[in-house]
Amino acid sequence: METRSTTDITPVAKAYNGVDRNAFIFGWNPQAELWNGRLAMIGFLAYLLWDLAGYSVLRDVLHFLRY
Repeated sequence: METRSTTDITPVAKAYNGVDRNAFIFGWNPQAELWNGRLAMIGFLAYLLWDLAGYSVLRDVLHFLRY
């Protein structure tokens, strides 16, 4: 009977260079692109929430340039 650990990484997760694609690895690598995209989405959502709360920097700058 074969026993497997529940912490084994599936073959799909090792799609990039045989390394877990969710691992945080410093430097220029495919994992960095995934983390960059994730952090960009978080930043964009944070700005949208900040803007909806009434603290819009962009709106203030455009208003300043208009008058």
